[in-house]
Amino acid sequence: MSLTEILKNIIHPELKQNIVDAQILQSAEEKGNVIEITLLFKKQVDPFANTIKRNIEELLKKHYPDKNIQVQIRFPEKKVKQWQPLSKVKNIVAIASGKGGVGKSTVAANMAVTLAMSGYKIGLLDGDVYGPSIPKMFGLETQKPEVFINDDGTELIKPIEKYGVKVLSIGFFVDPSQALIWRGAMATSALKQLIEQTEWGELDILLIDMPPGTGDIHLTLVQTVAVTGAVIVTTPQEIALADVIKGISMFRNEHINVPVLGIIENMSWFTPAELPQNKYYIFGKGGGQRMAKHFNVPLLGQIPLVQSICEAGDKGVPIVNQHTVEADAFRNMCNNFLTSLEQRKQQPPSKKVEIKYK
Repeated sequence: MSLTEILKNIIHPELKQNIVDAQILQSAEEKGNVIEITLLFKKQVDPFANTIKRNIEELLKKHYPDKNIQVQIRFPEKKVKQWQPLSKVKNIVAIASGKGGVGKSTVAANMAVTLAMSGYKIGLLDGDVYGPSIPKMFGLETQKPEVFINDDGTELIKPIEKYGVKVLSIGFFVDPSQALIWRGAMATSALKQLIEQTEWGELDILLIDMPPGTGDIHLTLVQTVAVTGAVIVTTPQEIALADVIKGISMFRNEHINVPVLGIIENMSWFTPAELPQNKYYIFGKGGGQRMAKHFNVPLLGQIPLVQSICEAGDKGVPIVNQHTVEADAFRNMCNNFLTSLEQRKQQPPSKKVEIKYK
């Protein structure tokens, strides 16, 4: 039996693999009564290294009872780059709303798929930790992301990919039938972990579907990463538009200073399936246009209130996968968004926000 076969009996307690299959054993050579072994662990500091060393020494002495063997085990230092979150992500865009119920997640999901269909490398992070809905909109409620150990020992999450979009949500890790009863610190910590411990790879745009309002989650985001810009989703009604003012004011606060790339007006009008040419402005008319003009930002698009959009989201198949008038509205909106994002490059790059409390 070869040395390698013998050493397959040594199991790494955490990896649940033998040191050969786990590629920890780099070399094993017998030179007379000396056995030289080189081990290279995945982590910079492996807590089981000394235990494995003792187990190897005991195992080899049992296999060579008639020899006065010497076991020499080396642990060469593994040269690895330290993990840098989001290092290959070109743009980070927050999809926000002043209030709930305006269809922000529906817009974010269709926006992500539309951009991916256009050839862009897109990620979508469900930042609404209290009410994650992105897993359902992508038909991923039963999925669990893979968790793996990076070369430098960092535990990382691998997003789930569907419709060409890399998707991640706190909803993948919690029971959907249970409410998340978290204090602010727990919620913000969860968001930071999803951002900093995810292997997004190369992305042109990472869209972050934010919770409604302005609060701890939003501050955590701008303090954790340099946000390229924000998109505000609203409906035409006056109460929603009043909350848009708060949302834009937050991003434009002198301490935060995140550019607003534009406003998306959702549920702009109702069109019944049997009368596709009719428009009924049940939430008011032109509110998003007025707000965009007031803040001197683009109105990126107007999305109609159509039953098929809701049904598509409930089935986990975003409407933009279909050839419909509603899908065209999202495509036009994304074209305007890309134009605004390109114009954003003429401004100074974003920085992480440092907020000092007195």
